[in-house]
Formats: sequence, C-alpha cells, structure tokens
Amino acid sequence: MNQTNIEYSDVINVCRDIFIKKTTDYGTAWRILRPSSLTDQLFIKAQRIRTIQETGQNKVGERIEDEFVAIVNYCIMALIQLKETTLKEQELAPEQALNLYNKYAEEAFQLMSKKNHDYGEAWRDMRVSSLTDLILMKILRVKQIEDNSGSTLISEGIDANYFDMLNYAVFALIHLKIA
Repeated sequence: MNQTNIEYSDVINVCRDIFIKKTTDYGTAWRILRPSSLTDQLFIKAQRIRTIQETGQNKVGERIEDEFVAIVNYCIMALIQLKETTLKEQELAPEQALNLYNKYAEEAFQLMSKKNHDYGEAWRDMRVSSLTDLILMKILRVKQIEDNSGSTLISEGIDANYFDMLNYAVFALIHLKIA
C-alpha cells in the first residue's frame, strides 16, 4: 500500500498545483458558489468524461485527465463551502485557501488509507469507466440529499460523498498515469 500512498500524493500534488495557479489567476471567486452549484459543476465534468468514454470523441480537445483533476479540486472546494461555516469572507488570502485545500486533501487521504486497507486495493482492478460511473452515482446521491435539505434516514451525508468522489477521481488519475 506504500505505492498507493506515493501515487496518491503525486496526484494530489498535481491537483494542488493547478488549484494554486487558478487561485493566483482568479482569486477565490468559487467562494460565491453554494455546495449545490459545486455539485452541478461536478456533474458537468463527470458527464463530459462519460460522454467521451462512450463515444470515443472529444470535440473540445481538453483531456479527460483534466476533468478528473477538476473533480478533485471541485470536491475540495465543495467541502470547504460545506464544512467551513464560520468562514464568511468571499475572497481568501492564497495561503488561507491553500491551508484549507491541504486540510481536506489530508482528510481525504486518511479516509482513502482506511478504506483501501479494508477493500484490499480493489480499485486497482477497476476500469476508469467504472470509477466515472461511481462518481456520477455519488453526484446523483448528493443531489437527492440536497433536494431533501441535507437530511438522510440511514445514508452517509453530503461530505462523505464528496470525499468518495475525490478519491475515485484520484484513483482514475493514477490509472491514467497523470503523475
């Protein structure tokens, strides 16, 4: 499992680098988005990946790897928006945004480590298309929970689904050898 930890960290480093560069370019304009809007952004990205996988055509030209990176970063943004309820300012200093990014990336890593142990690295035998489908399923679950005002009877909450999507996207990126 040490190899997984290294590969996971390498992928997160690529994602973090893009997050930092976009924060430099745009600031933290994403802070205006509600978690439900970020869920819709995730849906757009995952649906594009699936369409390209199914049709074999990519008319925009952006790589699906870039879309998986966006899923990782949108999940972290969504977690920040969902969990940092006392944070009121829209524009965050770059170092504050990075600290929050690192906080949730580390939390996702810890969750992955626990689940990866229990599941015996089953993701390594999965297809990237299956990881895409799992991400889409989690998005639909989140949308349903959001439509139910965040309440569930027995299921995990929205944050758990964001963490799972993030980790599935990292696994896809490891399969695609982005780092």
